[in-house]
Formats: sequence, structure tokens, C-alpha cells
Amino acid sequence: MNLDRFREPRFAALLDRARTEVEKRNGVLTGSFTVKGLTAEEHRSLNGFLGLNRKPRASGFTVELSRLDTTLSSGYGIGLVELLETLGPPLRLKDDEKARRARLRSEVLAPASASSLNETAAWYRDWLAWVERYRVGHLSGAGDTTTLGQAVRVLEAVDAHDPAALPLLLPELAVRVTGSTKALNHGRPLSTLVLRALARRSTSALPPDGNAEECRALWEENDVVPDDLASRVLALNLPARGAGLGEWLTGAAQTGVPFQVTLHQLVRLPVAVGEPVVYVCENPAVLRRAAERFGARSAPLLCTEGWPSAAFHRLARAVSDGGGRLRYHGDFDWPGLAMTRRVVERHGAVPWRMTAADYLAHEADEYDALSGDVQPSPWDPALAEAMARHQRIVYEESVVDTLLGDLAR
Repeated sequence: MNLDRFREPRFAALLDRARTEVEKRNGVLTGSFTVKGLTAEEHRSLNGFLGLNRKPRASGFTVELSRLDTTLSSGYGIGLVELLETLGPPLRLKDDEKARRARLRSEVLAPASASSLNETAAWYRDWLAWVERYRVGHLSGAGDTTTLGQAVRVLEAVDAHDPAALPLLLPELAVRVTGSTKALNHGRPLSTLVLRALARRSTSALPPDGNAEECRALWEENDVVPDDLASRVLALNLPARGAGLGEWLTGAAQTGVPFQVTLHQLVRLPVAVGEPVVYVCENPAVLRRAAERFGARSAPLLCTEGWPSAAFHRLARAVSDGGGRLRYHGDFDWPGLAMTRRVVERHGAVPWRMTAADYLAHEADEYDALSGDVQPSPWDPALAEAMARHQRIVYEESVVDTLLGDLAR
């Protein structure tokens, strides 16, 4: 049977609308539909094809599915459903499509539901509830049955990792799970999905959809390092023991010169630190001023240069392992409180001039307004209350003279 005539443009609108209606009605040929926008010639052609004599109407040409099916069967020996299937693509009947989507949804969710983290980790269950609400429809609609499973394998690897061991390198983790070193790069769908979970796993309040620097910090908060050479901490006057890096830190301390330490160095050349108190600041401007004013006479000082990196956490652990105590100061903004809380929780640090009194002592005619999610200050609840009340940021650079007074020795 030659069906080429039904592939001609004059039948396109008729059969496209018929396909939509048949799929919506699960193949039951009842009811009608309207074909709109016909030219006078197309209207005459459709009248002739269906054996009708209707006048043109602004509302369009109404076609009964049963009449169209009868016309095809009696005149061409093929019913409407068979014709649409033959011309292709295959019909996607409503009930069949609903069942197909349900199967895909189940297939997408299967590895996530089966993970042991689903039983042991509240943050994982919270993330999975978010996935079911906001992501499964998109994944199943696209026929993507692999991405969520890969995300689960990444999360299982991260959760099983011992923080005391060597850090996980992001490219190696990506290739182990997906076969591609770039699958977890910033902005990739898999990376975005995993970071949503890691934000729930971490207590750092880092945004899962932040900029590249915030996402890097979120990876490193979970002991995954995008680049062990780019993960750094700035040190001033921190003598240490250990071949190579320990000698370099000691030499820099003798001359009062700031020294940039990478995670790669800390892993390859471990150090031991014996300083009883080590100060920590967020902004390099504070460390620079201390080096300029005091040189080798400044108290030991580390600078996170923003969100604490894996390199900072490793060097901070060397301080605490040696019996030392960290004293931490950051910006008086909501991220600054989150960073302070994280260093306190992870390393037992003492907040350094991070009280409500310290915040209120600084008055300025011009200031930036607070923005973002409110963060608690459990070491001094009055601090977060004062910040929420006054709605102004006090940057670390603004109180640098006060901090320098503590660093003089």
C-alpha cells in the first residue's frame, strides 16, 4: 500500500492534530478536533477528502475522529491508528506514556533509594526528598537514568573518606565514578546535583549554587580538593619542624616574611607545629599589616583568604595536634559568622574579638548592608542579634588596628 500521499503537506496539519487527539484519548476514536488556519484551497481539499460540503468558518474546520477513521478504512484500507503508527513516530498513548514515565522515575531513583546513606544519614534523606520534588521529573523526562546514580556514588565515596587520610582529588573522583575527569567541574549537571547534597552535609552554610570560589570551598569542606596546588593558606611567623616545608616556614618566620603554603606541600612534606597560640584572620590585608609593622616580632598568624581551604584545615590540625590553640577572627557579616563557627567546630578554635561588644564598638558613617541568610553565633548569641538589629557589615580591615594590638609581641 502506497501511503506517500499522506506525507504530502496538505495532510500535515490534519494528521498532526489527529495524532495529538488519539494519544490524548488513549487510542479511542471518539470526539472531534479543529484544524485552524486553512487556506481556501486546503479547506476545499479537506471537504473533498472527508466527503463533506462545509463552508469556511473563522473557528476552523471540525473533524470527527470516527469519520476520519471511516474515510481512511473505506477509501484506503487502513485505519487512523494504523496509519499514524505506519507514518511514525510510534503513538505515545496517554496511559502508556504515564506508565513509561513511572518506570523511568523508578529507574532513576533506584540507586539513590538503595544507597546505605538513605538509612544512616539525615542530610542524605533531606537531599533525596529535594531530588524527588525538583529533579526526578527533569531527569526521567530526559531519559537520564545515569546522572543520579553517579551522584550517589560520589556521595558514598565522600562520606566513606577518612578526613585524616590524604584528601580526595576532584578529577580522580570524577574519573573513578564517570570515566571523565571533567564530569564534576563547576557548572556541570552532576557537580550541581552533588553540591546540593554536600551543602546539607556540611555545617559551613556555603551555598550549593554559588560562584566558583564558594563551590570550591564547599568541595573542600567535604575533603574533596579540585586542585591541591590551588588550595592554599597564608602563614606569618609559624616555625615548624619537618624536612623541606618545615624548614621553609621556620626560615620565613625568622625574617618575618609571609609564606604561601599549598595543600600539595602539606601532603608531600608534613610538618609539626609547636606554637601554643596561633591567630587566624580572614583577609590578607590584616596579615600584610602585621608583617609590615612587626616583621618577625608578630605573633604567629594564618590567613584563610576567604573561606577556609583544605590547606588551612590541614595546617590548623597540625597546630592543634602540637598542643596549640587557634584564635579566629573574620568579617562581621553572615558568611563571616559561618566561617567562625566552622573553624570553632572543626578545630576547637576560640573566637578572637568576635563578640557583640566588638561589633558595636565600631561606628562608621558609611557601611555596606548585611545580605544573605542569617547565621547564628553560638559563642556569643548577642552578636548575631546585634548584627540583625543594626544590619551593617564591619569588615576585618576596619578593625585591623585593634587586631594588631593583640599580635604585637
